[in-house]
Amino acid sequence: MKVVFISNFLTHHQVPFCIEMQKRLGDDFKFISTVKIFDWRLKLGFKDLDNEYDFVIKAYENESVKEKAKQLVLDSDVVIIGSTTDELIEERLKKDKIIFRYRARIFIFPDGFFKTVFNKEKLKLFYNRHIKFRKNKNLYLLCANAYGPKDFNLLGLYKNKIYKWGYFLETNKYNIEELMEKKEQNSKIQIIWVARFIKWKHPEIVVRLAKNLKRYNYKFYIKMLGTGVLEEKIRKKIKKLKLEDVIEVVGQVPSDKVKDYMEKSNIFIGTSDSQEGWGAVINEAMNAGCAIVANRKMGSVPLLIEDNANGLMYSTYSDLENKIKLLISDKSKRQRLGINAYKYITTDWTSSVAAQNLLDLFESILYKKEFNVHVGPASKA
Repeated sequence: MKVVFISNFLTHHQVPFCIEMQKRLGDDFKFISTVKIFDWRLKLGFKDLDNEYDFVIKAYENESVKEKAKQLVLDSDVVIIGSTTDELIEERLKKDKIIFRYRARIFIFPDGFFKTVFNKEKLKLFYNRHIKFRKNKNLYLLCANAYGPKDFNLLGLYKNKIYKWGYFLETNKYNIEELMEKKEQNSKIQIIWVARFIKWKHPEIVVRLAKNLKRYNYKFYIKMLGTGVLEEKIRKKIKKLKLEDVIEVVGQVPSDKVKDYMEKSNIFIGTSDSQEGWGAVINEAMNAGCAIVANRKMGSVPLLIEDNANGLMYSTYSDLENKIKLLISDKSKRQRLGINAYKYITTDWTSSVAAQNLLDLFESILYKKEFNVHVGPASKA
């Protein structure tokens, strides 16, 4: 079976899945990058990964490589399409060959619908990607967002052809019981928040939480990792409220060092709203055995978190605060959620499981075989 994955450029979130695909398919798996990594990502510390793996074809290098990529797309059994133009796949779409689009939600931002409908170029792009070939029986969707299937179905798209997907990060292996005991040696409960300091990540909620927990004399310490346009405002607010003894803005931390902070933390909080397409920090916090309290609107949360089993979901601020108070007070619950989170993300939601499930799905379509994956990655949404 020949499989091609097309996207803008290779990211660290895609690497583990691609490696697992190459393990299974060898030279019959390729990743096609259509543009060079953006400068702003390099400035944030991300690496240009296109040169580090032999399964990557850089279609942007020259016309010769671009033509090779086009032919590969046409000849492969299955093509997965991430963020890219349709130039490489036009002929494949016309030939009604198997294509899996890879998307989160359609209108992920509140004004996304209006920006699409009232913008000729965006409307044309949306039409060409999702509507023009909607009757193509071999056009499917891998949806990396718990709420995406509803979005697409409301528009009558991909009916009964949407499958659960997401991010599958490289996982670190721990003796989880030892890690839990190490966390409990903290003199105060360590709470961690990791995100950009931007409006829809809601860093202000963390400050509000710190203020209220301090008022009720809970023993805790919050570390906020990240940077962004609201960082200075948050720093000033912490100083104004005299919260320096319970909350710290650590600032930008290299992605490979974030795990060190998470390993030492008891609780992770995710405050992003529905504009969070996925939220890979949830994967990372689960891997580090944190007891998670996350906004149920985040794209990954309903797919990764089973409420009260391997984490907690919240709907309102008061709900968040009450659940944090509960976890600070209840060591047994903290540890149970942390252990279960670790087990789930290292056993059930892994790049290995995702690759195998997806290949089973491809085989079921190509060879008219029964598909027996009913939960987890690649199961029907």
